[in-house]
Amino acid sequence: MTDNNANENTKNNNDILLEVVGLKKYFDIGNSILKKNKKVLTAVDGLNFFIRKGETLGLVGESGCGKTTTGRTIIKLYEPTGGKIIFDGKDITGLSTKEMLPYRKRMQMIFQDPYASLNGRMTVTDIVGEGIDTHKLYEGKERQERIYSLLHKVGLKSEHANRYPHEFSGGQRQRIGIARALAVEPELIICDEPISALDVSIQAQVVNMLEDLQNEIGLTYLFIAHDLSMVKHISDRIGVMYLGMMMELCESDELYDNPLHPYTQALLSAIPIPDPKLTRSQKRIILEGDVKSPINPPEGCRFSSRCRYCKEICEQKTPVIEEAAPGHYIACHRYKEINK
Repeated sequence: MTDNNANENTKNNNDILLEVVGLKKYFDIGNSILKKNKKVLTAVDGLNFFIRKGETLGLVGESGCGKTTTGRTIIKLYEPTGGKIIFDGKDITGLSTKEMLPYRKRMQMIFQDPYASLNGRMTVTDIVGEGIDTHKLYEGKERQERIYSLLHKVGLKSEHANRYPHEFSGGQRQRIGIARALAVEPELIICDEPISALDVSIQAQVVNMLEDLQNEIGLTYLFIAHDLSMVKHISDRIGVMYLGMMMELCESDELYDNPLHPYTQALLSAIPIPDPKLTRSQKRIILEGDVKSPINPPEGCRFSSRCRYCKEICEQKTPVIEEAAPGHYIACHRYKEINK
């Protein structure tokens, strides 16, 4: 039973804004040295999940696990290799660029790098107003008032509108990126590690602002991040990815209180605790072994080469993500075996 099927009894389709069914994204990286076998990098391999309206779904995992590729494929900056992307009941997987235009307005993205994601030759007014012009939302005085309003909403001032990106700090640049995403009045925002490039002192400010905006406007977030403590703070549910596949998915508190997958347990054990006594008593799970290559990956669990519980079946058969408890999904042969 897949995550999609398993969720049928626990979700109300009227509340679903985004549903991903068997999403795949492969990158052709050319032929091998002998030019006999085609080499394909498997970035995302069969993801299933949904996001309810007004909800925040956190997506975590190590660098290279496919989190950013997932976000970019959902918004169709990358064309999916397989699967379906269903937005508000409409399958948008095969839509052309022209057909996607109305959905571009409803889905926006906040990028990880606040330095590279802004055009240094454009003023803040031009950057924030670009989407407004593309979708012909406001003109003249209304357009400028809208831009000023957006800047105030993200903690900037009207006088910042005529400045260029190099005149701002990293945190201010990310606020400009958020204002740009908000400009077209989207329903879903994909936050691609929006705080990882920022100073720690600024991260909490940006996350709190995102939460305030969600409560004020009714936004839905896919929040991609490395910082597990921050993900817990902002997310309603959390999905844990490893090498392009979903290992575990459940409510935020449930994941932290009762992690079932060995990979999730290892990730959570690495969260620093701001208390020396508790830190000394904390048991850290050290992952050993090599990470499997995402290029033409073999059958079996992607995590098997680093799992302390690995058995023969783990190397031979890819586990299917199944419901272990109401709303708690896991892809693990061991868990299935010990809970027969």
